[in-house]
Amino acid sequence: MDSDVLRLDASAIDYIILASYFAVVLGIGVLARRQVSSSIDFFLSGRSLPAWVTGLAFVSANLGAIEIMGMSANGAQYGMSTMHYFWIGAVPAMLFLAVVMMPFYYGSKVRSVPEFMLRRFGPAAHLVNALSFALAQVLIAGVNLYLLGTIVNVLLGWPLWVSLIVAALIVLVYTTLGGLSAAIYNEVLQFFVIVAALLPLTLAGLHKVGGWEGLKDKVAASPGGAEQLSAWPGNELSGFSNDFLSVVGIVFGLGFVLSFGYWTTNFVEVQRAMASKSMSAARRTPVIGAFPKLFIPFIVVIPGMIAAVSVQEMVQYKANGGTGGDVTYNDALLLLMRDLLPNGLLGLAITGLLASFMAGMAANISAFNTVFSYDIWQTYVKKDRPDEYYLRVGRWVTVAATIAAIFTAVIASGYSNLMDYLQQLFSFFNAPLFATFILGMFWKRMTATAGWVGLVVGTGSAIFIFILSETDVISLQGQGASFLAAGVAFVADIVVSVLVTMVTAPKPEAELRGLVYSLTPKADLSENRTGDEAVWYRSTPMLVGVAGVMVVALNIIFR
Repeated sequence: MDSDVLRLDASAIDYIILASYFAVVLGIGVLARRQVSSSIDFFLSGRSLPAWVTGLAFVSANLGAIEIMGMSANGAQYGMSTMHYFWIGAVPAMLFLAVVMMPFYYGSKVRSVPEFMLRRFGPAAHLVNALSFALAQVLIAGVNLYLLGTIVNVLLGWPLWVSLIVAALIVLVYTTLGGLSAAIYNEVLQFFVIVAALLPLTLAGLHKVGGWEGLKDKVAASPGGAEQLSAWPGNELSGFSNDFLSVVGIVFGLGFVLSFGYWTTNFVEVQRAMASKSMSAARRTPVIGAFPKLFIPFIVVIPGMIAAVSVQEMVQYKANGGTGGDVTYNDALLLLMRDLLPNGLLGLAITGLLASFMAGMAANISAFNTVFSYDIWQTYVKKDRPDEYYLRVGRWVTVAATIAAIFTAVIASGYSNLMDYLQQLFSFFNAPLFATFILGMFWKRMTATAGWVGLVVGTGSAIFIFILSETDVISLQGQGASFLAAGVAFVADIVVSVLVTMVTAPKPEAELRGLVYSLTPKADLSENRTGDEAVWYRSTPMLVGVAGVMVVALNIIFR
């Protein structure tokens, strides 16, 4: 993006709104610091937070650059098929996490997802998972930081590297002060700020193009045509010209492997549920997050579609096949803000974008510092130190991860659609991890050796598909290569894990209680709702059923 082409004409009122928000964010960090007296307070909020807080933080942690800029870019490029990232690629997996996975995570009292791997598969699989997760979080934090710095660059005209450092410092201060509690409470605040920022933008955009019917007419007449108004079969998004293969790619590659891999094994999300005050609250956390997740695409994807048919630079860029010019699809939301929002609302919208990127980056950093401190440093480098020592390590690791994110932001800057980059990372790290998890959780025979070998082979196969795609041996447009890589990684992991298990010895069954479904007493997996948690509307199965019906209905309505 050329900042001379895209300059937001902010006034004093916009800067006052922005400054007020930053003051509140840092204030939350200072207040949260008073609650931090141990490492479990810093890394898991003392497992004391109510479900509505962790539920909103659960969805807000995902409302970073990936969701806001990436999905609006996808909306501009692909149209309604982008809805699959929410209704196929998120909500079903969130409900599965609540029903099946959280009882194991919370009930076993592990402090992280890699620690669950340690108990189930031993040190080798644990180390592979911890290292790959840590690398992934630094890379993804760089995406959020890059876009955070870009907004500051556009707003103030500062060089991008200065903007990156300033933006990183703000996140660093409140995350280092208050740990996970500061991140979570800020994520709850950021959720409301993001909605307050994007809803007026969506309504103003629809008004400009003549409402929903006007948008449909303009999209139908634009490059890509009326196909962009239907979620299915999503050929342009998947890269498959065959309708059946496109549906299979979306449902299996995105909806099953990538989605379940992300939402059920990604510690960034699971960490929020682990901070809950009870098993019932932990299970309800992803379900509570699922309800806003159903409707967020309407204020993220729709603005991208509006920008593609109403902002002159985007219209020209799309007409040229997504090449040339001084803008990319990532700029869709900023360009729409520039054209539509008056001062005041512009400041609120800018604040909403900054809030989303800060929420995403803080989520990555807080998950990274927990895994590095507990799963790498405490387990393999410095064992049996006082708790205060690991608390200090966590704070210093937060600083180091933030500095590293400044450098990984440079990688993100090379992609015209950041969702392409993110889906590649997820296919490398999340798809094989989910395969190992789901097999190990339901098959007691699976061995420790199979755990780490399957992970390595699965990740390697995804990277191999990526190389074939980059060298044009496999030619798939859109994000089809990522869907294919995820599917191959999942299958390769399963096949290799089964073969290795056949020639290696399993752990004794006594050591697998609470880690394998068939060996865990049902009482250990129950919510045991008492007091105010026993009311009917806090029943996890009931909430899951309502959310499930809603996601099916939305897929039918927008088919």
